[in-house]
Amino acid sequence: MWRSAADAEAPVNAGASARWLQRRLEAAAADLLQLAEGVEDEFTTPPGEPSLTAPDSVSWRVFKNPVALLIGGIAAVILELAEPRVRTGVWEHTSFRERPLERLRRTGHATMMTVYGARSRAEAMIERVARMHQRVAGVTADGMAYSATDPELLGWVQATACFGFVEAYHVYVHPLSSVERDGFFVEARLSAQRYGVIAAPDSQAALDALFDTMRSKLEASDIVPEFLHIMRRMPALPWPLRPLQSLFVRAAVQITPAWVRERLGLDAHWQLRSWQRSLVRHAAQAADRLILPTSPPVQACRRLGLPDDYLFRPARPTAASCR
Repeated sequence: MWRSAADAEAPVNAGASARWLQRRLEAAAADLLQLAEGVEDEFTTPPGEPSLTAPDSVSWRVFKNPVALLIGGIAAVILELAEPRVRTGVWEHTSFRERPLERLRRTGHATMMTVYGARSRAEAMIERVARMHQRVAGVTADGMAYSATDPELLGWVQATACFGFVEAYHVYVHPLSSVERDGFFVEARLSAQRYGVIAAPDSQAALDALFDTMRSKLEASDIVPEFLHIMRRMPALPWPLRPLQSLFVRAAVQITPAWVRERLGLDAHWQLRSWQRSLVRHAAQAADRLILPTSPPVQACRRLGLPDDYLFRPARPTAASCR
């Protein structure tokens, strides 16, 4: 078994063996996305067909990082589960509690397809997901009706996902300028509209305004800590990296707004110590240098005739930073 939370408190050398860490992060990324033989064909065809976002976008740079993707995804779910209607829909209509790893893999694959898949494939997948959403509806324990097609709830899920991914990359991988952050939100609107989101945030300022609007609607529940414990226990990472998994969960809690942590009762137990924060950053930055041939980002580059290392070259300007 992996080390306990108490064992994980013991300081380790955060700068030791980047090569060792890179090999294991590569294996973890492949396992998490279940990149089996033939799966990569989803991202290599049709040859030359563009994605919903361009290769020089902020999105292509952010989503290529598996550590930022995991941390950001956890942060997004924390915020989603703080909204009682979304929380009830997620907990009662998905298999997350029973089969969390399977659910995580499906969500990761959908995210990769939305960003890196050929436009025709991404649109077909989004249509399937939208049809599934039409069957998700009910009433919360407090009597509030909810539906997965509700524009307000779709907008909240979209906004929390954008926040989680961009914030995780910004904090643990590489700081993003305000122009790049705004560009990320603008890029996400195209796919968000296809999912049925009417008013997706198009800037950091718009996201901040939405957070202010949602303050009175977010609440604590037993489900949030249950979700975090599931994320710490499930075998999302291979054994050599398992101690990092608990730190990645804490890293996700760390980037949620302070007022959200306070409202949800996520106290100091869930916070990172300085050496742990350094270790998470080291892992995330090592992951940002991974060139995994079977990964969606590399396969998408090949589909468009770009070299495998296109997204991994240093100081590569993005469309947003050039505006």
